[in-house]
Amino acid sequence: MTAANQAPKPPTLYIEGPAFWTPTLPGWEAARAAFRGEGTLTDPPAKRPSPQVLAPAERRRAPDTVALALEVAAASMAGAGRNAADVPCVFVSAHGDLSINDYMCSTLATDPTVLSPTRFHNSVHNAAVGYWTIGTGCMAASNSVSAYENSFAAGLLEAAVQCAADHSPVLLVGYDTPTVGALTSVTDSQGLLAVALVIAPERTERTVASFDWSTEIGDGGAPAPISDAAKTLAHINPMAHALGLFESLARVADDDPPGPLDLPLSSTLALRLQLQPVRD
Repeated sequence: MTAANQAPKPPTLYIEGPAFWTPTLPGWEAARAAFRGEGTLTDPPAKRPSPQVLAPAERRRAPDTVALALEVAAASMAGAGRNAADVPCVFVSAHGDLSINDYMCSTLATDPTVLSPTRFHNSVHNAAVGYWTIGTGCMAASNSVSAYENSFAAGLLEAAVQCAADHSPVLLVGYDTPTVGALTSVTDSQGLLAVALVIAPERTERTVASFDWSTEIGDGGAPAPISDAAKTLAHINPMAHALGLFESLARVADDDPPGPLDLPLSSTLALRLQLQPVRD
């Protein structure tokens, strides 16, 4: 391919409102400090978030997937200073709600007449984004993406393409929960982990970093963690593939910005990000 007919370089995009939640780092400020080596994991750990987007009765009934996703989504919107009703969103999860799927399978195998329809509708991958759009009154486009362990990179690519195409900010939310029951024999996921950020087409006063992006041939491995906190979390949950980006966001304002960050899209393809700090 000659220079004349090469595909144009994707536009530089901007990150706002990073959000993070795991029981040992319940919030971005705690996570940012730990990723910079300035804080430690919380002890005792939190049990689960309680998203204020939901009404109290719905909050109590919501499964962990919904509680996780909505907690970081709301925190990201607040950090970005944007109205959730106006922002398109991409929600990503490797597994969806494994606890509910285990319940459904075991109930169908034993006494299908007692299967709960409420729990059924929470089993689908788009349950969390459905709660989000209803709770916030969001009428913008919403997507639910799943690509097993490559889900975070796939969702980030989806959000970046949508942001670049529409020249509009996009909310990205990733979350996963533990494997339970018979599913532990085929896949392994531990703990609760959720992340979120807003990808924007232009710099604002809330921008924390810019990034250039491309797809590259890669070995499919997730970035190696740097901090002790990230190393502790690195293998607990499929959404841990996001740790490299969030560690980089925690450190991007330092004098030594992070190098290229390859997030696995497949066994042979990576989404390459080059983060840059915001300079006045």
